[in-house]
Amino acid sequence: MNVHSQQRKPWVVGISGASGTPYAAAVLRALLAAGESVDLVVSRASRLTLLDETGIAFRDAHWQDDLRTWLARGADGKPGTFGAVDVSDVRHWAAGDLAAGPSSGSYPVRGMLIVPASTACVAGVALGLSKDLLQRAASVTLKERRKLVVAVRETPLNGQTLKHLVTLDEAGAVVLPASPAFYAGATHIQDLVDFVAGRVLDAAGVPHGLYRRWEGELGSGSAPVERGRDLGGGSREN
Repeated sequence: MNVHSQQRKPWVVGISGASGTPYAAAVLRALLAAGESVDLVVSRASRLTLLDETGIAFRDAHWQDDLRTWLARGADGKPGTFGAVDVSDVRHWAAGDLAAGPSSGSYPVRGMLIVPASTACVAGVALGLSKDLLQRAASVTLKERRKLVVAVRETPLNGQTLKHLVTLDEAGAVVLPASPAFYAGATHIQDLVDFVAGRVLDAAGVPHGLYRRWEGELGSGSAPVERGRDLGGGSREN
Protein backbone atom coordinates (compact mmCIF):
# COMPACT_ATOMS: atom_id res chain seq x y z
CA MET A 1 0.00 0.00 0.00
CA ASN A 2 1.45 3.39 -0.97
CA VAL A 3 1.57 6.53 1.17
CA HIS A 4 -1.35 8.10 -0.71
CA SER A 5 -3.53 5.07 0.01
CA GLN A 6 -2.58 5.17 3.69
CA GLN A 7 -3.48 8.86 3.99
CA ARG A 8 -6.67 8.65 1.95
CA LYS A 9 -9.85 9.13 4.00
CA PRO A 10 -12.81 9.33 1.63
CA TRP A 11 -16.47 10.10 1.85
CA VAL A 12 -18.57 7.09 0.91
CA VAL A 13 -21.30 8.18 -1.50
CA GLY A 14 -24.10 5.67 -1.88
CA ILE A 15 -26.63 6.03 -4.68
CA SER A 16 -29.88 4.09 -4.31
CA GLY A 17 -32.65 3.49 -6.82
CA ALA A 18 -34.79 6.53 -5.96
CA SER A 19 -35.39 9.20 -8.57
CA GLY A 20 -32.98 12.09 -8.13
CA THR A 21 -29.67 11.15 -9.75
CA PRO A 22 -28.93 14.87 -10.44
CA TYR A 23 -28.67 15.34 -6.66
CA ALA A 24 -25.97 12.67 -6.52
CA ALA A 25 -24.10 14.21 -9.44
CA ALA A 26 -24.11 17.65 -7.80
CA VAL A 27 -22.82 16.21 -4.51
CA LEU A 28 -20.05 14.30 -6.29
CA ARG A 29 -18.94 17.34 -8.30
CA ALA A 30 -18.79 19.50 -5.18
CA LEU A 31 -16.92 16.91 -3.11
CA LEU A 32 -14.27 16.53 -5.78
CA ALA A 33 -14.03 20.30 -6.26
CA ALA A 34 -13.43 20.62 -2.50
CA GLY A 35 -10.51 18.19 -2.76
CA GLU A 36 -12.32 15.33 -1.04
CA SER A 37 -11.75 11.67 -1.90
CA VAL A 38 -14.81 9.58 -2.74
CA ASP A 39 -15.67 5.91 -2.47
CA LEU A 40 -18.66 5.34 -4.75
CA VAL A 41 -21.32 2.65 -4.34
CA VAL A 42 -23.95 2.52 -7.08
CA SER A 43 -26.79 0.13 -6.30
CA ARG A 44 -28.26 -2.13 -8.95
CA ALA A 45 -31.59 -0.30 -8.83
CA SER A 46 -29.88 3.07 -9.20
CA ARG A 47 -28.36 2.00 -12.50
CA LEU A 48 -31.85 1.63 -13.92
CA THR A 49 -32.80 5.07 -12.59
CA LEU A 50 -29.63 6.61 -13.98
CA LEU A 51 -30.31 5.08 -17.38
CA ASP A 52 -33.89 6.36 -17.32
CA GLU A 53 -33.02 9.89 -16.13
CA THR A 54 -29.82 10.47 -18.12
CA GLY A 55 -29.57 7.79 -20.80
CA ILE A 56 -26.25 6.67 -19.28
CA ALA A 57 -25.65 2.96 -18.70
CA PHE A 58 -23.27 2.76 -15.73
CA ARG A 59 -20.91 -0.16 -16.44
CA ASP A 60 -18.45 -1.63 -13.95
CA ALA A 61 -15.85 -2.18 -16.66
CA HIS A 62 -16.06 1.44 -17.86
CA TRP A 63 -17.21 3.21 -14.71
CA GLN A 64 -14.71 6.08 -14.95
CA ASP A 65 -15.81 7.01 -18.47
CA ASP A 66 -19.48 6.69 -17.54
CA LEU A 67 -18.97 8.75 -14.37
CA ARG A 68 -17.22 11.55 -16.26
CA THR A 69 -20.01 11.62 -18.84
CA TRP A 70 -22.64 11.75 -16.11
CA LEU A 71 -20.97 14.49 -14.06
CA ALA A 72 -20.65 16.70 -17.14
CA ARG A 73 -24.44 16.73 -17.56
CA GLY A 74 -26.76 19.22 -15.94
CA ALA A 75 -30.01 18.44 -14.20
CA ASP A 76 -31.83 18.97 -17.49
CA GLY A 77 -29.80 16.17 -19.07
CA LYS A 78 -27.84 18.37 -21.46
CA PRO A 79 -24.35 16.96 -22.10
CA GLY A 80 -21.38 19.25 -21.56
CA THR A 81 -23.22 21.57 -19.14
CA PHE A 82 -20.30 21.27 -16.73
CA GLY A 83 -16.63 21.11 -17.54
CA ALA A 84 -14.62 17.91 -17.35
CA VAL A 85 -14.43 16.54 -13.81
CA ASP A 86 -11.29 14.79 -12.57
CA VAL A 87 -12.41 11.45 -11.13
CA SER A 88 -8.93 10.13 -10.36
CA ASP A 89 -9.63 10.23 -6.60
CA VAL A 90 -12.86 8.25 -6.88
CA ARG A 91 -12.82 4.56 -6.04
CA HIS A 92 -15.76 2.49 -7.24
CA TRP A 93 -16.97 -0.52 -5.29
CA ALA A 94 -19.48 -2.99 -6.73
CA ALA A 95 -22.76 -3.01 -4.81
CA GLY A 96 -22.54 -6.77 -4.34
CA ASP A 97 -19.00 -6.71 -2.94
CA LEU A 98 -19.53 -7.27 0.78
CA ALA A 99 -15.76 -7.69 1.23
CA ALA A 100 -15.13 -4.13 0.01
CA GLY A 101 -13.32 -1.58 2.13
CA PRO A 102 -16.42 0.33 3.35
CA SER A 103 -17.91 -2.92 4.69
CA SER A 104 -15.46 -2.84 7.60
CA GLY A 105 -15.23 -0.39 10.48
CA SER A 106 -11.43 -0.53 10.32
CA TYR A 107 -11.48 0.99 6.83
CA PRO A 108 -10.92 4.74 7.35
CA VAL A 109 -13.63 7.02 5.95
CA ARG A 110 -14.95 10.46 6.92
CA GLY A 111 -18.57 9.37 6.74
CA MET A 112 -21.27 8.43 4.26
CA LEU A 113 -23.78 10.30 2.16
CA ILE A 114 -26.74 8.41 0.65
CA VAL A 115 -28.02 10.55 -2.21
CA PRO A 116 -30.76 9.91 -3.13
CA ALA A 117 -32.08 7.42 -0.58
CA SER A 118 -35.05 5.29 -1.57
CA THR A 119 -37.56 4.09 1.01
CA ALA A 120 -36.30 0.54 0.44
CA CYS A 121 -32.78 1.70 1.24
CA VAL A 122 -34.02 3.58 4.31
CA ALA A 123 -35.79 0.45 5.54
CA GLY A 124 -32.76 -1.75 4.94
CA VAL A 125 -30.44 0.56 6.87
CA ALA A 126 -32.92 1.16 9.70
CA LEU A 127 -33.44 -2.59 10.14
CA GLY A 128 -29.74 -3.41 9.80
CA LEU A 129 -30.31 -5.82 6.91
CA SER A 130 -26.96 -5.23 5.12
CA LYS A 131 -28.36 -6.82 1.95
CA ASP A 132 -25.77 -5.07 -0.23
CA LEU A 133 -22.67 -2.91 0.18
CA LEU A 134 -24.69 0.31 0.34
CA GLN A 135 -26.71 -0.92 3.33
CA ARG A 136 -23.68 -2.54 4.97
CA ALA A 137 -21.55 0.60 4.63
CA ALA A 138 -24.34 2.67 6.18
CA SER A 139 -24.63 0.24 9.11
CA VAL A 140 -20.87 0.41 9.63
CA THR A 141 -21.01 4.21 9.53
CA LEU A 142 -23.60 4.21 12.30
CA LYS A 143 -21.81 1.70 14.51
CA GLU A 144 -18.55 3.62 14.19
CA ARG A 145 -20.36 6.87 15.11
CA ARG A 146 -19.38 8.54 11.85
CA LYS A 147 -21.46 11.06 9.96
CA LEU A 148 -24.31 9.52 7.95
CA VAL A 149 -26.51 11.78 5.84
CA VAL A 150 -29.61 10.18 4.32
CA ALA A 151 -31.21 12.30 1.59
CA VAL A 152 -34.56 10.56 1.32
CA ARG A 153 -36.40 11.19 -1.95
CA GLU A 154 -40.01 10.04 -1.80
CA THR A 155 -43.45 11.57 -1.38
CA PRO A 156 -45.82 10.98 0.30
CA LEU A 157 -44.29 8.96 3.13
CA ASN A 158 -46.22 6.17 4.81
CA GLY A 159 -46.16 5.49 8.53
CA GLN A 160 -43.67 2.64 8.30
CA THR A 161 -41.15 4.77 6.41
CA LEU A 162 -41.58 7.57 8.95
CA LYS A 163 -40.79 5.07 11.72
CA HIS A 164 -37.68 3.96 9.84
CA LEU A 165 -36.55 7.59 9.49
CA VAL A 166 -37.05 8.15 13.22
CA THR A 167 -34.97 5.03 13.87
CA LEU A 168 -32.16 6.43 11.72
CA ASP A 169 -32.36 9.80 13.46
CA GLU A 170 -32.17 8.15 16.87
CA ALA A 171 -29.19 6.09 15.69
CA GLY A 172 -27.31 9.29 14.85
CA ALA A 173 -27.99 9.78 11.15
CA VAL A 174 -28.98 13.11 9.63
CA VAL A 175 -32.29 12.61 7.83
CA LEU A 176 -32.35 15.17 5.02
CA PRO A 177 -35.40 15.17 2.73
CA ALA A 178 -34.56 16.20 -0.83
CA SER A 179 -36.66 19.35 -0.47
CA PRO A 180 -35.39 22.42 -2.37
CA ALA A 181 -36.00 25.97 -1.13
CA PHE A 182 -37.11 28.90 -3.29
CA TYR A 183 -35.64 31.87 -1.38
CA ALA A 184 -32.22 31.65 -3.01
CA GLY A 185 -33.13 33.12 -6.40
CA ALA A 186 -33.54 29.89 -8.33
CA THR A 187 -34.15 30.42 -12.04
CA HIS A 188 -33.13 27.01 -13.34
CA ILE A 189 -33.74 23.42 -12.32
CA GLN A 190 -30.01 23.11 -11.58
CA ASP A 191 -30.34 25.79 -8.88
CA LEU A 192 -32.94 23.68 -7.07
CA VAL A 193 -30.76 20.58 -7.37
CA ASP A 194 -27.72 22.49 -6.12
CA PHE A 195 -29.63 23.72 -3.07
CA VAL A 196 -30.40 20.18 -1.94
CA ALA A 197 -26.85 19.03 -2.72
CA GLY A 198 -25.52 21.99 -0.77
CA ARG A 199 -27.61 21.12 2.25
CA VAL A 200 -26.25 17.57 2.12
CA LEU A 201 -22.72 18.98 2.16
CA ASP A 202 -23.65 21.39 4.96
CA ALA A 203 -24.73 18.41 7.05
CA ALA A 204 -21.43 16.69 6.26
CA GLY A 205 -19.39 19.80 7.10
CA VAL A 206 -17.91 20.13 3.61
CA PRO A 207 -17.46 23.71 2.33
CA HIS A 208 -19.05 24.61 -1.00
CA GLY A 209 -20.60 27.44 -2.98
CA LEU A 210 -23.62 25.67 -4.39
CA TYR A 211 -26.35 28.11 -3.32
CA ARG A 212 -27.00 31.58 -1.96
CA ARG A 213 -27.41 31.46 1.80
CA TRP A 214 -30.12 33.27 3.72
CA GLU A 215 -28.81 36.57 5.10
CA GLY A 216 -31.87 37.78 6.98
CA GLU A 217 -33.14 40.13 4.29
CA LEU A 218 -36.57 39.59 2.78
CA GLY A 219 -36.65 39.78 -0.99
CA SER A 220 -32.97 39.00 -1.48
CA GLY A 221 -33.96 35.85 -3.34
CA SER A 222 -35.54 37.88 -6.13
CA ALA A 223 -32.09 38.44 -7.61
CA PRO A 224 -31.29 35.52 -9.93
CA VAL A 225 -28.47 33.15 -9.10
CA GLU A 226 -25.34 34.24 -10.91
CA ARG A 227 -24.51 31.93 -13.77
CA GLY A 228 -21.04 30.62 -14.43
CA ARG A 229 -19.80 30.92 -10.85
CA ASP A 230 -17.74 28.12 -9.36
CA LEU A 231 -20.27 25.69 -7.95
CA GLY A 232 -17.96 22.75 -7.52
CA GLY A 233 -17.28 21.11 -10.85
CA GLY A 234 -16.97 23.95 -13.33
CA SER A 235 -19.19 26.56 -14.89
CA ARG A 236 -22.48 25.89 -16.58
CA GLU A 237 -24.38 27.31 -19.48
CA ASN A 238 -27.37 29.64 -19.40
